Amino acid sequence: MKIGFYPKLAWTGIKKNKKIYVPYIFACIGMIMMFYMICFLSTSEIVRGMTGGETMQMTLSFGCLVIGVFALIFLFYTNSFLMKRRYKEFGLYHILGMGKKNVAYVMVWECIQITGLTIIFGIVSGIFFSKLGELAMIKMLGGKADFQFTISVSSVKDTITVFLPIFLLILLKCLFQIFRMKPVELLKSEQMGEKPPKANWILAVFGIVILAGAYMIALSIEEPMQVIGMFFVAVIMVIVATYLLFEAGSVVLCKILKNNKHYYYKSNHFISVSTMMFRMKRNGEGLASICILSTMVLVMVSAVSCLYLGAEDFLNSRYPQEVVIDVQTEDEKKVSEFYDIVSETMKEKQIEKKDELFYTYLGAAAYLDKKELVMSGERMESYGTDVYNHIRQLFFIPVEDYNRLMGKQETLEENEILLYNTKLDYDYDTLTLENGREWKIKKTVPAFVDNGIDVMQTISSMFIFVKDKDVLSEIREECEQLSGMETAVDNYRGINLKADRDKQIEMAQEIQKRASEFEQQNENLIILVECRETKRADFYALYGGMFILGILLGIVFIVGMVLIMYYKQVTEGYEDQQRFEILQKVGMSRKAIRKSINSQVLTVFFMPLIAAGIHTAFAFPMMSKIIVLFGINNQKLLISVTGACYVIFTLFYVIMYLVTSRAYYSIVSSKREN
Repeated sequence: MKIGFYPKLAWTGIKKNKKIYVPYIFACIGMIMMFYMICFLSTSEIVRGMTGGETMQMTLSFGCLVIGVFALIFLFYTNSFLMKRRYKEFGLYHILGMGKKNVAYVMVWECIQITGLTIIFGIVSGIFFSKLGELAMIKMLGGKADFQFTISVSSVKDTITVFLPIFLLILLKCLFQIFRMKPVELLKSEQMGEKPPKANWILAVFGIVILAGAYMIALSIEEPMQVIGMFFVAVIMVIVATYLLFEAGSVVLCKILKNNKHYYYKSNHFISVSTMMFRMKRNGEGLASICILSTMVLVMVSAVSCLYLGAEDFLNSRYPQEVVIDVQTEDEKKVSEFYDIVSETMKEKQIEKKDELFYTYLGAAAYLDKKELVMSGERMESYGTDVYNHIRQLFFIPVEDYNRLMGKQETLEENEILLYNTKLDYDYDTLTLENGREWKIKKTVPAFVDNGIDVMQTISSMFIFVKDKDVLSEIREECEQLSGMETAVDNYRGINLKADRDKQIEMAQEIQKRASEFEQQNENLIILVECRETKRADFYALYGGMFILGILLGIVFIVGMVLIMYYKQVTEGYEDQQRFEILQKVGMSRKAIRKSINSQVLTVFFMPLIAAGIHTAFAFPMMSKIIVLFGINNQKLLISVTGACYVIFTLFYVIMYLVTSRAYYSIVSSKREN
């Protein structure tokens, strides 16, 4: 045979089957493009040089691994649809005298052509769109736009290194299938129907039990720290249960519909249910995959959108005042001296205060065992992993500071306290320290001033207001004895300024400089200076990076879902073509055929959407706890964003239903190929 015979035959096969190859090629190009974009953005020198750029790039780099793994699984899965359509063609080659070796040559050339085409166009598209992504990141970080067009050689190499092996593995799989099957099996592959599976009630019930267990886990988690360990367990359980329910449960559903005479004995329902009965196993896998991908898109996009939209609220909560100064010492004279330095700095910079607040507190952490605060290492270790569910952040504050800040006139005896809890309630009348010191809770107060440290914590906090600073000193010594760690008394001062962003940053930097000098002059003294505006870039870098990554991964998962839906309809359309041709010959109208098709597609494709909505609803408690770990505690925002995402996704899903339904109808209503 001539040298150019196999490449030409391979290209002819691709063109002849363009209806199934074009979507596959575009999906490959899209994934390669996304992979290059994320690689480029995670290594861009322009982005790295900006404030918060390294944080954003670190977040994005995780996406390379996710897309690489997903591309491997997804392309393997979708390639099976292509091969099933080509088996008849390969069988015909055998009958015409071509051996399996010759067919293998054709497949090798097909792989070379598709690989070369998709990698070239994918990288070129990635180069173009990566600049747009870079500009979006620059805007998020508040930098200046740079319109210089650059190509990352390392990203090109990484992209080729990842996708070449994927295409090679797909080729090896296809060759294995060709050499394993007999020519007759290849020729009649399209006509080899599936036996209607038996309704496996045991697997269906097992799937329901696993899904119920996953839902129980999601609903029972109270502490955000518990999500870290249980999230992936619940995800695995939901995936397993979904596949069981769609494979076994869908058969059960078909059996129920078939036994319902009022539903089954209608022309459109009779045909659709009968058709589904013969391919339920394959349907189940495809529909479960669509459901899982839909749920991943909804959960991921909702979460990252909520994080990005709530970043400003969290920034203001984490830093309730524009500049925060924390002097760690019990020497009130030293505290006063440094605050005088702060006042002098503000005069020099010609910056005035809007307002300020200050108070003294002692910070510590303890395990809350009923009404006892445990701090010793030995007892902490005895609680095992359960320690994270009961750990509490403690803030001991003199009652005089509480009265001054809250406008109250509370008085306390030696062993009396006021108590304010965040996130979780405390139901006892007394509170005991591990060494035996017991306090009577005089009153549980409803509020205290915003505390950025508490907002940052994922655990519950207890604000314990004590009689005076002398009691505070006693507690500090006792905490050090129990925990074996040094504990400092903090003098917190938060200041809001009459100044713009640049002036605030400039003043905070100057205060930090003078704080370092003051620390060197005084032993056993630590000064912490924080400025909201200097932290803004890091906040938006983290949440912006997660938002961009979530959107890009969401697009990849949607592409995967769309392709599965399309291939499922096209494959089944060719399989049903002869059946509907026979029905037309016996008198069934085109209107009735379309009605039957709509019934089948509606029944099949809206089940994953409904299931994905239910999964997302039960995942909501875990989603809310996850975003709390990132400092966002806005339930209304999460509900709104999740609802909006589901509505938008449903509209998109409906469009895909209309497109796939039309594609299926055009195939089954066309003349059969010879």
